[in-house]
Amino acid sequence: MTNLPPLPSSLTLGLRRGKIEIRQFVRQRESVVFTLLFPLILMAIFGSVFTGEIAFGVTFSQYFLAGMIATGLVNSGFQQLAINIPMERDDGSLKRLRGTPMPVASYFIGKTILVLASIVFQVFFLLLGGLIFFDIRLPSTGAKWLILAAILFIGTAGSTALGTAFSSIPKNGRGASALVTPLVIVLQFFSGVFFVFTQLPQWMQQFAALFPLKWLCQGIRSVFLPDEFAQNEVAHSWETGKTLLVLSIWFVIGLAFSIRTFKWDRN
Repeated sequence: MTNLPPLPSSLTLGLRRGKIEIRQFVRQRESVVFTLLFPLILMAIFGSVFTGEIAFGVTFSQYFLAGMIATGLVNSGFQQLAINIPMERDDGSLKRLRGTPMPVASYFIGKTILVLASIVFQVFFLLLGGLIFFDIRLPSTGAKWLILAAILFIGTAGSTALGTAFSSIPKNGRGASALVTPLVIVLQFFSGVFFVFTQLPQWMQQFAALFPLKWLCQGIRSVFLPDEFAQNEVAHSWETGKTLLVLSIWFVIGLAFSIRTFKWDRN
């Protein structure tokens, strides 16, 4: 009897799945343009309308940059997956994948790679556009770039896990967008994406603090805004350690619910 070669590890299969996910995404040209350039388009609109300074010499565009990076991550991870996975479930794509040796973990890894690749390109376009049109100031120390990398990495993992977990709630792909999109928009307004967070009503601030988007925005602000601006935050500090802890907790919650509720088909 011929011995079959061992199957690749879950990580190896996940990396291969990630390449497939990226290729499939790139083939959808309209989706590529909208996903990668939407945060830059919003920044161009709001940055052109609000041209004054907020505090400590910080322009609205500089402040708005953090919100656009955070919302781009949420859109690419949570929103896209919470909508696309039910659609893949409806058209039978997930059912066909179930018939392969690929474990669920590899599927999650593939989706995470897609979201990470998407946010890297979005950040690149946002920084490039901000430098050219809005005189954005980039972080001047390696420590701040490391904080940004850590927040994007943990945020990508958490957004992917939460989007995958939430994908089990819509009954079908057609209704997913109507359920997910309003939720994301509300959280964007409550989390300081479009407005200075401390200018929002206190009850909104307390509500937003329960969700990861507020902490994503705050963490990214700590990278792109001067240290003096931390006085304008609710706690009068950046709370970097707490931010990373909250994002990590949300990743664990999302991962636990993903494992518990993920379905290959509608049955």
